[in-house]
Parts: sequence; C-alpha cells; structure tokens
Amino acid sequence: MEDSNNQKQFLSTFYKSLKDKLSERSLRLVASNMAEALGFGGIKYVAEVSGISRSTIIRGHKQSEETKYLELEKNKQRCSGGGRKNISLKNPKITEALETLVSPYTRGDPMNPLKWTTKSLRKLSLELAEKGFSVSHVTVGELLEKAGYTLQSCKKSHEGAGDPDRNAQFEHISKTCLSFFEENQPVISVDGKKKELVGNFKNNGREYQKSKTPLKVNAYDYINDAKGKAVPYGIYDIGENQGFVNVGMSADTGEFAVNSIRSWWINMGHAIYPDAHSLYINADGGGSNGSHSKLWKRELQKFADEFFLNVYVSHFPPATSKWNKIEHRLFSAISMNWRGVPLDSFETIVSLIANTTNKSGLKVQSALDTSEYQTGIKIDDEELATIHIKRHSFRPDWNYVIMPEKVSVIS
Repeated sequence: MEDSNNQKQFLSTFYKSLKDKLSERSLRLVASNMAEALGFGGIKYVAEVSGISRSTIIRGHKQSEETKYLELEKNKQRCSGGGRKNISLKNPKITEALETLVSPYTRGDPMNPLKWTTKSLRKLSLELAEKGFSVSHVTVGELLEKAGYTLQSCKKSHEGAGDPDRNAQFEHISKTCLSFFEENQPVISVDGKKKELVGNFKNNGREYQKSKTPLKVNAYDYINDAKGKAVPYGIYDIGENQGFVNVGMSADTGEFAVNSIRSWWINMGHAIYPDAHSLYINADGGGSNGSHSKLWKRELQKFADEFFLNVYVSHFPPATSKWNKIEHRLFSAISMNWRGVPLDSFETIVSLIANTTNKSGLKVQSALDTSEYQTGIKIDDEELATIHIKRHSFRPDWNYVIMPEKVSVIS
C-alpha cells in the first residue's frame, strides 16, 4: 500500500469535514468500509488518518454485516441498550437517599441539617457524597425531575384559624349590599393601599421600551433619597364600578381614612347619589379603618353630621382582607397600570392612578392630600359617648350604623 504525506493529509481533511456532516453511525460505517477496501493494514491506516479508534472501525465493520444494522436505520445512533447506564438503574437506592434529604418532614431524620437550609443541587450533591453516592449536581436535578419535583415558590393560602362567624358575616354583608342596591343607595369598599417611596426607585413589573434602553433608576431604595412616602387610600363604588384614591403625604390614620371618604363623596359620590340618605361601607377589621378604632368612629360621626347620612359599616372577619372587593377590582388595576414606571413624584402617582382603567369599564379619580395627620390621638370615654352609634344584633363589633346628630331616620 503506497503511502505519502499528501495522501494522509488529504484523507485527514476528508474525515474532519465528515465529522460535522455525518452521524456517529454513518461516520463509523464510512471508516470501516474504507478500511475494508484498503485490505491488509487498512484498519490501522484509517485509524491514523481519521482519528477514529481501531475498535470503533472494527465495530462498524461488524454492524454492517449483522442484522442489527437494520435496527440502526430507525434514526438510532447506537444499538438498543447502548450508552452510559442511568445512575438510578445502577444504584436504585440513590433516589431514596435523595428524597430523605429533600423531604425531611416525611422521610428520614427530622434533625437533618438540610431541614433549615436551602436545598440547592450542589448542596444535595455534597450530601449524597457523604452517604456514599458520587453524583454531579446536574444528575441530581435530573433525578429530582424524574421523582416529580419541580422548583416552586411559596403560595399564600393559609389564612390561620377562621372566626366561627366568618361565613355568617359574609352572608350579612351580601344581604345588606343587595338591600342598598335595591334602594339605589351607595355601597363602597375601602382600604389603604401599600405605601410607596416617592423617587427614582425601581417599580416592579415590565413595560415596553426601545431595545436595550431601560429606564435608569437608583441602585438602592434608601429612604433618605426619597422625596417622601405616598399613602394611597382607596374608595371603590361597587355598584358603579368607579374608584377614588386619596394620596396622602402624612400618616394613615382614622382621620385620614374618613377624610378620603369625604373627598370621594364631594368629588364623585354626591353627584351619583343626589338623593342618598345612607352609605354602606365595607372595610377590613384592622388598620386605620379597624373595627376597634375609636378615632375611625369619631371621624365617621363628623362625616355623618356634615352630609346628613346614616353611615352603615361592616368589617370583614380577621384574615379575610383579600375578599375585600377593592383589592382585586381597584388596587390590582392600579398596580398593573403603573408597573415598571418609577414613581418619581406625587404628581406622577396621582396621574397614573387617575388614568387607570380595565376591560370592565373601571373609572378612577385621584387627588393629592397635603394635610398633616397626627398619630397617637386618644379618644376618651366622654368623647366616645357623643357618637350616635347603633350596633347590629349580629356581631355588634363588626356591624353598626353611625347616625347624624341632628337628623336620624333610624329608630
């Protein structure tokens, strides 16, 4: 067999070009057939110029002669059973050992150190090594996926111990709402939205921008860099699907909450309900509009006196604030509208809120409240006694009406 450097160089280049174009099987068969055509010494020669091992060339020769070749035609690179064996098949106990680490509450030692640490793939790989299983973090991930594990975040669903009157209170609220709707009297849902730092800070969410030109915001949310703190308090008219948000610059107090309701009534409510004699408020059980807040009740008395309205109030049971309609009918729409936009000024916040809408036809107005609200105001028993309040027979702490001092239509 005549040999030359040029011929070797040519064949070496030939095989290198084939490696990018042919599958393992096809390249193996080309090499074995060329070796067979060269005759004696062909396997050694082809192995030298192609870089393919002699054993691979021999295996290709056998495959071309055996019936297994027909099976390989079914788009398979290797014969059935070829390739590295799955570690879970080689060592079935590794899956069980892995689950004792991932699920220490139900299996394994309850004092396992991983119980209170992050279960990262690399950490699990090291823990398995200590148990005698040598496996990479990538393989750990594959084993977890096969065992039915996926990366998941916590889901807020546990509301704690429910009050025994929870369902009955919901039924009472629903029944009262219907009676107010029948008489064309206003029903509002109220609550304070999350306070927001005002300044060039990152706001969660994303908005379309020109590619590679994101809005530049401060790297850190230092309160010293803020222009202030916005205190949004919302009023949602359930019957009219309209909202009003009073953006405060001070504190979220009972006085601020009722003043927000006052602003809604002056700007929106009175025009919609010119013949109203009563107002029904649905509020959470805590915060500035809490069921035990004396300041909240005193300010409602002032509101009732000012506009000659009977103010009915129902508070949601503890741990049920998510059922307050303002949360998912108004506040969620506001959060969607200003997502990804820095709340760099109070004017920006008011404008973004006022431009909020959704497919259901929501309309929103907003105003800036520059008043300073004092915290820690105490209402003594003497002042509390001046409040004209009538409590409902069912859960009087949650359901009551505050009547105007001079005009009362409730016996």
